[in-house]
Amino acid sequence: MRHVKVALVILIALTAVFVTACSGTSPSTSSLSTSSSTAPALGSPSTVPASGEQAGPAVEGDLAVDVVAEGLEVPWEIRFLPDGTLLVTERSGRIVRIDQTTGTITELGSLPVAHVGEGGLLGLALDPGFPAEPYLYVMYTRRDNASQSGLANRVSRLTLSGDALGEEVVLVDGIPGAGNHDGGRVAFGPEGDLWVTTGDAGRSGLAQDVDSLAGKVLRMDREGRPASGNPFGGSLVYSFGHRNPQGLAWLPGDPDPFVTEHGPSENDEVNHIEAGGNFGWPLVGGAPGRAGFVDALFSWTPTIAPAAAVFYESYAIPGWRGSLLFVTLKESDLRRLTPADPSFTSVADEQILFDGRFGRLRCIALGPDGALYVGTSNRDGRGNPRDGDDKILRITMK
Repeated sequence: MRHVKVALVILIALTAVFVTACSGTSPSTSSLSTSSSTAPALGSPSTVPASGEQAGPAVEGDLAVDVVAEGLEVPWEIRFLPDGTLLVTERSGRIVRIDQTTGTITELGSLPVAHVGEGGLLGLALDPGFPAEPYLYVMYTRRDNASQSGLANRVSRLTLSGDALGEEVVLVDGIPGAGNHDGGRVAFGPEGDLWVTTGDAGRSGLAQDVDSLAGKVLRMDREGRPASGNPFGGSLVYSFGHRNPQGLAWLPGDPDPFVTEHGPSENDEVNHIEAGGNFGWPLVGGAPGRAGFVDALFSWTPTIAPAAAVFYESYAIPGWRGSLLFVTLKESDLRRLTPADPSFTSVADEQILFDGRFGRLRCIALGPDGALYVGTSNRDGRGNPRDGDDKILRITMK
């Protein structure tokens, strides 16, 4: 199956090279330039840059950062509604709607979460059929006296009606939870399946137990049932051996996601997920090349605490198209990984931006105009809150 995916990605990449050559631009991403030009919005008919546009990747000095909203409490996820407004989850339990032109924050509702340590309201995804299918999908931590830790994680579907949350339908319950290592990213993949990352809930052995939902990447349909083709029969489990996976992102043309993951004191990772893959925790970390385990695509020691991730598929920020972008908590920066090949089997370069400038960063989203949106996490108990924290920031070319 991986050979088919790689072939699809290579075909897409060759098409992109042909279009770039016809436009007169260089495909190289190794040179740096401080010049800039206006790029069309993502999804517009003319997304290929005009001849003479900056070919090298933008650097920090090329970028402007504006505050979209402030006064939030540990924003965990950012999603866009069709009208361009933002939906944001706060770990304390609220889902809010943000008008980015005015900064107005409207509370849509809240969930009865257990806001304990790293637990609370975590990931959020919009139904692919939204707004005709007006559903939001969330993961959150709740009290559960039957569990060893007294906590469990739940995946639910919520109905959004105007500016209010309606009915909750529980899709998956009893995912092991704890005050740390809850995972929690929720996203729809390119084939319409719902993906969820779960942490090991502080019990590392669960990550190797395919009968447990802890320490896994899960794939399901919109009703919470195992997706067709999952590798372990009637199980939600798609891959295992994860410690605390925090980000999900898809390279165009590839049905399997890339996942950012927290290690212990070493080997934070980016992994390219594959069906049935054992990603090692707690037995191995990084890329040791041991039989029976999937090596990390890239790893960091000392750790950086990588969080949400997205592939940048716009020309609005020159030279970034096709890169994997993610934010970090411990190192408080935005990072850009450049692929060494079209199928992203290795990393050619790492760019670090805004190092420590805004504090801890947890969520990231690509706007319809090609701007990046990131959320600070300085009120999460591990940061140093600054004036106006927590905030949603918009990053664009100057």
